[in-house]
Amino acid sequence: MEQQETEVPPLPPRFRFRDLLLGDQNFQNDDRVQVEFYVNENTFKERLKLFFIKNQRSSLRIRVFNFSLKLLTCLLYTIRVVTDNPGQSHEWGLIFWVDRKLPVWAIQVIVAIISFLETMLLMYLSYKGNIWEQIFQVSFLLEMINTVPFIITIFWPSIRNIFIPVFLNCWLAKCALENMINDVHRAIQRTNSAMFNQVLILICTLLCLVFTGTCGIQHLERAGKNLSLFNSFYFCIVTFSTVGFGDVTPRIWPSQLLVVIMICVALVVLPLQFEELIYLWMERQKSGGNYSRHRAQTEKHVVLCVSGLKIDLLMDFLNEFYAHPRLQDYYVVILCPSEMDLQVRRVLQIPLWSQRVIYLQGSVLKDQDLMRAKMDDAEACFILSSRNEVDRMAADHQTILRAWAVKDFAPNCPLYVQILKPENKFHVKFADHVVCEEEFKYAMLALNCVCPATSTLVTLLVHTSRGREGQQSPEQWQRQYGCCSGNEVYHIRVCDSKFFGEYNGKSFTYASFHAHKKYGVCLIGIKREDNKSILLNPGPRHIMAANDTCYYINITKEENSAFIFNQEERKGRPAVGLFEGPSQLPVHSILASMGTVAIDLQNASPPDPSGGKLVPPTVNGTGGRRPSIAPVQEIADSSSILPCDLLSDQSEDDSVFTDEKGHSPTEYVKGYPPNSPYIGSSPTLCHLLAEKAPFCCLRLDQGCRHNSFEDAKAYGFKNKLIIVSAETAGNGLYNFIVPLRAYYRPRKELNPIVLLLDNPPDNHFLEAICCFPMVYYMAGAIDNLDSLLQCGIIYADNLVVVDKESTMSAEEDYMADAKTIVNVQTMFRLFPSLSIITELTHPSNMRFMQFRAKDCYSLALSKLEKKERDKGSNLAFMFRLPFAAGRVFSISMLDTLLYQSFVKDYMILIARLLLGLDTTPGSGFLCAMKVTEEDLWISTYGRLFQKLCASSAEIPIGIYRTESHIFPTSESQVSVSADDCEDTKERADESRSTEQSSDHPLLRKKSMQWARRLSKKSVRWQGVNRDSSRDHAQRIAQQRLNLYRRSEREELSELVRNRMRHLGLPTSGYDEQNDHQNTLSYVLINPSPDTRLELNDIVYLIRSDPLAHVPEVPPVHSSSLKERHESSVDIREDTEL
Repeated sequence: MEQQETEVPPLPPRFRFRDLLLGDQNFQNDDRVQVEFYVNENTFKERLKLFFIKNQRSSLRIRVFNFSLKLLTCLLYTIRVVTDNPGQSHEWGLIFWVDRKLPVWAIQVIVAIISFLETMLLMYLSYKGNIWEQIFQVSFLLEMINTVPFIITIFWPSIRNIFIPVFLNCWLAKCALENMINDVHRAIQRTNSAMFNQVLILICTLLCLVFTGTCGIQHLERAGKNLSLFNSFYFCIVTFSTVGFGDVTPRIWPSQLLVVIMICVALVVLPLQFEELIYLWMERQKSGGNYSRHRAQTEKHVVLCVSGLKIDLLMDFLNEFYAHPRLQDYYVVILCPSEMDLQVRRVLQIPLWSQRVIYLQGSVLKDQDLMRAKMDDAEACFILSSRNEVDRMAADHQTILRAWAVKDFAPNCPLYVQILKPENKFHVKFADHVVCEEEFKYAMLALNCVCPATSTLVTLLVHTSRGREGQQSPEQWQRQYGCCSGNEVYHIRVCDSKFFGEYNGKSFTYASFHAHKKYGVCLIGIKREDNKSILLNPGPRHIMAANDTCYYINITKEENSAFIFNQEERKGRPAVGLFEGPSQLPVHSILASMGTVAIDLQNASPPDPSGGKLVPPTVNGTGGRRPSIAPVQEIADSSSILPCDLLSDQSEDDSVFTDEKGHSPTEYVKGYPPNSPYIGSSPTLCHLLAEKAPFCCLRLDQGCRHNSFEDAKAYGFKNKLIIVSAETAGNGLYNFIVPLRAYYRPRKELNPIVLLLDNPPDNHFLEAICCFPMVYYMAGAIDNLDSLLQCGIIYADNLVVVDKESTMSAEEDYMADAKTIVNVQTMFRLFPSLSIITELTHPSNMRFMQFRAKDCYSLALSKLEKKERDKGSNLAFMFRLPFAAGRVFSISMLDTLLYQSFVKDYMILIARLLLGLDTTPGSGFLCAMKVTEEDLWISTYGRLFQKLCASSAEIPIGIYRTESHIFPTSESQVSVSADDCEDTKERADESRSTEQSSDHPLLRKKSMQWARRLSKKSVRWQGVNRDSSRDHAQRIAQQRLNLYRRSEREELSELVRNRMRHLGLPTSGYDEQNDHQNTLSYVLINPSPDTRLELNDIVYLIRSDPLAHVPEVPPVHSSSLKERHESSVDIREDTEL
């Protein structure tokens, strides 16, 4: 029965759910207990403490009132002194008794009562168990001295005129002011006020010392000289300033003792205050202070956030940022957590930068530091990664957090973020502009292999220059190269443009050619008003509209250009189109000499699709006339444009391609890579294997059950290899493979790719690359000759050396490239015919590439570089031969791409399209074509421009030129003469080429010493064995002579051949005589139309997208691609000159 009573009765089924939601009211009323929180704050004492102490605003009012009372008492004391007249008697009683008027006494009594009650109340509220500690506080004692005597005079009228040192209230006023300022800063949440507080304390201390000394001396001198208040003040100022005129002095010993005490107090207190102030000032100098709110609201500024600021990074940013005229009035606020470097400090003290650059030491993750930098008012925020860190992933994580912190604090501030690893890019997708270092680096290095010096081309395009570099040089190539380096990418609307406005309604190709012919500008891209995508060379089917935005390459933008018309235009002849009649020539001309292009409009017929594009046409009449070129059509003619479908290629045996000797044919398809190694990679149509290759088949130097090949020679590749040397197979390496396997690369021109890795790749990376044809890897290093030979370096056309992350950080900054430079120099000696493309950490180290100690020409280039740097050039290193030829590259040179995006927000997208990182439908791609002897009939670059636009709708943007150059020889480059050896004088007249001479006399000296030792041993051996054969002695002598005559080139060749024999490799492919040391190469961006074409020139082209106008068809799977190949039309994939 008791058990049943204790059980909870079940809820009625009908109301159970409602009761669960609303609860049982009877149950709530019976068992609910009301709980009150913070009961202790409801007591009278806590409420008083909250009002007088804890509450910021109410306590601030109390302190302001208290401060006013103290100032009032000091003012009353001054009034009492002025109204008091002690007479000329010298009595000691005057020190203890004064003449206090009744109104003054009454006011002082009231103030004393209020101050006393306030003091006792605050003592009660702040009592914590130790009453004596509160009683013996200086402030409490001063309050009692200045208030209790006045309260006593109420009950004892006879002592109303007793002297009370009320002037000591100035020290209480000083304490009240300090507390008041602290409450003000706490109320407005201002934490960076230490410097202001310390300055205020110092000033108040000085005032209190002077006021105390003035009042004390004046009162004590009542019994002596009877000084006035002003004379006492004058004496204190003269004394504290250590001037000491001596015209006013105290006469009696009490006042003299007070002066001694005041001087001692000043000697103790003031140095402590000054020391604290200097310390805070030095700390403020380190941290950089604040960027004022008033300046932030009236002036424009950008914030640069870095983890560590080096002088190179700072100067690159400042030079590029302030190179634009409209940014001259901007301020740059640098926010860095580390202390300012000594070199950076010296640079920022230069007047050019000290007025525009502000350095703040602080963290982006702290809102207080972001407030100091006024991030919410900034025009932009640049967040740069520390690329010199060993752990680049950790550096990216710091960059990501900085970007998040800025976005959280100032969501409307434009963000420009630099990231290192591509897999971290998607974390900062919200940023306005993002540059991924490894993406750009690998894509640029890949294009360097198929389009020489792409790195130099892009670097020159993204640097701000006026093309004045090298104009004082005596060499023609330096003047031409320096002038063309000033070309940059600009934009303008068609309706606002003089360059392109007259081509409204014409085809893009027509506008590009005639704008180049007429004004010397190269139109490379377009953007529709209703489309955010930029299209590079959209082709002749694109019709120019008035609201289109044009992107063009020129020395300067159109707004800064002046147009000069000929005499007929000045006389009032109306401007006509370029071709109003069949033989009308353009009447406009630009300042530069542009040359002429021969055009025969009577024979304007569509080009023959079956023939080569640049084959010279048949010339009617005599042979003296230059062959004519078909004109560029205003509107695209469908009959002149071949249909194409890049998903098919019947010219290469459909989808079957044999890439290995004795191996079964490999089936290729075109599609999108199925496995991307990281999030955010742009999908690109590529050549793929029909079936993924097993991981074991990707290893170049090891056979497997599918094949038994163990070196590059065994594969029998038809094309030259591309070898990439890297430390690890990072995700960025994926961007090296994709541009080389893009769909627009002809299959017959695909180069095998060999990844020479210090550390074996993981399965995740192998899964991403196993779908690409002819991609292999091998474990090895470039400092190991056996690894280089085994991976097929003698069959390679290009070797790409990627900077290793483990060497990026060194004790001495510029030594990070030491190992890479020495290894590349060794390979340059061993394989002189190999094109080596090297990535360096520091651009200044490129002068050590292909280093020759006493090369007069290199020394002349070094002097030219110094001159250009002194002139303020941002491209002082451009004349270094390795950079001009595109054989060396540093990713830091592309930092300007992010900086330029602040003014040109399209630069990153255009660079990605050029490098193949993005493939926008309808946008063209960068490729190259070589000028052969059969193509020299075209004669000039302007005629080539017309021929390409008319026949294949391709836009040339520059030339890569290689010239034979006889470098001045020096002592280190001359062969060691045989006159140095007594027994080889008869060999002195034999000719020796420069390539076979020794570049290092010390090496030859060691070889000759070795030969002499060998000859001495042979002489001793002959002395012991007199009866030996004379033939053996002659053989030893001949060996000695051969060693004397042996050059460094022959020694290195023999070393390579011996290692190849040891590895079982054939030596027939090793050609050591093909040396490129006597040539120089350089890039000409957008040269003038009358530039003469030369043999072996390589022309950079932007080829239109062949898939731009292909009719859309339903997507198909890989299994049905072969059927599409059989029914598709042939495609023109390459440009045959």
